[in-house]
Amino acid sequence: MTRLLYKKILLALAACVLLGSCGQPDSRVRQPDSSAPGEENAASAAASAPESQETAGSPDGNGIRTVPETPQDENSASGPGESAEAAKPEQPKLLYHINKAYNVVPNEEETDKKVVLLTFDDGPKEREMIEGLIDTLDKHAAKAIFFVNGYRVKAHPELLQLIHDRGQIIGNHSWDHIDLKKESKAKMRQQIEDVQTIVKETIGEAPRFFRPPFGSGNEVTHGIADDNGLIYMTWSNGSLDWDSKNKNKPDAVIQNVLDQLHAGSNILMHELPWTVEALDELLTELENKGYGFVDPDSIGPAPAADQTAGQAAGQAAGQTDAGRQKAK
Repeated sequence: MTRLLYKKILLALAACVLLGSCGQPDSRVRQPDSSAPGEENAASAAASAPESQETAGSPDGNGIRTVPETPQDENSASGPGESAEAAKPEQPKLLYHINKAYNVVPNEEETDKKVVLLTFDDGPKEREMIEGLIDTLDKHAAKAIFFVNGYRVKAHPELLQLIHDRGQIIGNHSWDHIDLKKESKAKMRQQIEDVQTIVKETIGEAPRFFRPPFGSGNEVTHGIADDNGLIYMTWSNGSLDWDSKNKNKPDAVIQNVLDQLHAGSNILMHELPWTVEALDELLTELENKGYGFVDPDSIGPAPAADQTAGQAAGQAAGQTDAGRQKAK
């Protein structure tokens, strides 16, 4: 064997030894794991982590992170949906009722008696008038009942929704604004209950208050209102804004209210341009005289002692609406 051949064999043997030991970890040194974790690594990580990715919320198929429901303690008193109920604004306490003269009366002696109830009939008509009235009500932190006719709601459900969305109260004023006392019981019921239905379908809740057109009702009218859980009222202070002699005369509307003003006044007004114009000054005058504005949500059924079937009183100020011209 030549010397050159011997050297080549030695070099080849040395290369084999080096290649055999290449990449073998030293058993005395812990090597970092640079590969992607497999199932065992993932399970180990989940076991050692204080909170898994799923618990914290994991992406769904659309890439939206979802958080699983927290298990409900079976001994918990609250059920599903109760938290949503708790989030709803609390309803005012029932502090007042409507008496047989259709005045607003406190349920308890200590409740403020020097208050008025604001009401507007025969709507909803026009957005501009409604917004004008509600803007003024908001300015004075006041709420009112808007007594609506069904045929008008059917024509403009968006206006009913507007009144509701702005925090005002909806009342039932019959479907067609006809003299209910002259109608059959079936027709009277239809006139009232159809309004209950369309209002509930539109804003999600039915009215709690009913006012018959022209203030004209009888025992049957009262009974149907009772069947539907409605608080029946006419008024005890008429603004006479519907009277043709007061058309375009906001000062006359204001004076009419002030002339009849008394504690618990149930003030009848309408969606009319001159009433919109009069409202800010009227409410300012009432405030200056020390009157507050009743929140209709604080009015409930009359105490048992004050309930009388078929009450026809309600024109305490001598106001009758039988000859009233329907304002356009």
